Amino acid sequence: MSCSVINPKPLGKFVTQRSAERVNLSLPARITWKDASGAVRFASVMTRDVSEAGVFVECEAGAAIPLFRLVHLQIERSAGGHQQLPTRLREGRVLSAVWRVAPCRRSTGTPSGYALRFLVDPVQTAPVVQTPTLEAVAV
Repeated sequence: MSCSVINPKPLGKFVTQRSAERVNLSLPARITWKDASGAVRFASVMTRDVSEAGVFVECEAGAAIPLFRLVHLQIERSAGGHQQLPTRLREGRVLSAVWRVAPCRRSTGTPSGYALRFLVDPVQTAPVVQTPTLEAVAV
């Protein structure tokens, strides 16, 4: 995945580098994944921050998903606000990886949310670069 476009954002004395702008968007969604035994699991979630590169989801159910687990994310069709969603999320299920696990809740002992990084074909995200062509020269 290319990280050529970086938007530095001042955060106190630190600079945060992001590959895409985030939108605070709260929509119901569903994530599905396979657990360690191969059984398909799912959980209902709410999106919080959405960008072209990924999304943070809050998970109310007691689902514990390990770091770097592959999941499919799909926004519920009945929810409004689809105009602000990235194209990938409007099209259906998006393959993602669990990139960060939020701290656990004391009440349930499970994480309160997950940062998901969209997995996309590198050809789709790579910028088109024009290179000069070489011509054969007779000697």
